[in-house]
Amino acid sequence: MAQPFFIVSSGRSGTAMLHKALMAAGDIDMHHEYMVHHVQPLGVRRYLGLADSAEALKTLAQTHAAAVYHTGAGHWGDSSNKLSWLIPELAELLPDAKFVHLVRDGRKVASSYFHKLGDECYDERSNAILQAHYDDPMHVPAPPPEKKYWWPVPRRDNPMAQTFRSFNQFERIAWHWAEINATILGMLSSLPSRQHFFVRLEDLLVSPQLVRSLFEFLGLSYREEHFATFARPHNVNRPEDRPLTLEQRVSFDSIASAMMAQLGYADRTEYVVNY
Repeated sequence: MAQPFFIVSSGRSGTAMLHKALMAAGDIDMHHEYMVHHVQPLGVRRYLGLADSAEALKTLAQTHAAAVYHTGAGHWGDSSNKLSWLIPELAELLPDAKFVHLVRDGRKVASSYFHKLGDECYDERSNAILQAHYDDPMHVPAPPPEKKYWWPVPRRDNPMAQTFRSFNQFERIAWHWAEINATILGMLSSLPSRQHFFVRLEDLLVSPQLVRSLFEFLGLSYREEHFATFARPHNVNRPEDRPLTLEQRVSFDSIASAMMAQLGYADRTEYVVNY
């Protein structure tokens, strides 16, 4: 059977770039957000406790595990932030799976989501619909499997559960960045160290040796031209860079400063992306 691996992240962190770079490695069946309309609602429902492990295992067996089994390639990979909530089930189904935790400065992630994907990420109406379903799933039907609806809200036992209800769109995005990375770190900590690899996007962009180490971790052959794939941003529909406003910086710090420190960004100034 192929060697499975998964790139997990908050999204807007270089998953499309990594997908393109790994596709070029050869003998690999590489995907970006494979079966997203199944996986994104499932991941959010699993995080919120609206789906149990048995349901997640069944769906992932019919999608990702089946794809791994039937591929003709030596490696099968999916670069998808949607899988970040489903790591335990993936590891149970595919015990030899490897996981890459890809992170990026949360200020850049939040700005990218807010300015480039605002119509499908935590808009007021879609967020309110999911919140209402979570509050009363017996009487409020689940929304359809469109991306815009399926961004998690805090669980009832989360200290921010009440505060989140008064957040604006940007603040919801900042919370998402911190929470999904906390979830990934917690889930991967229960796996053997040989199965997971932590990397910052910013470091991949400047270190050929780090890119080589990533390829080696995945069991892929590295060539010098693979590093060139990281020379410019990918998955960019509108090439623009918008640093946070003062108000946004204050909001982001109040929500996500602890995770920024944990991921090694506390002492880094917000950088400019050159397109």
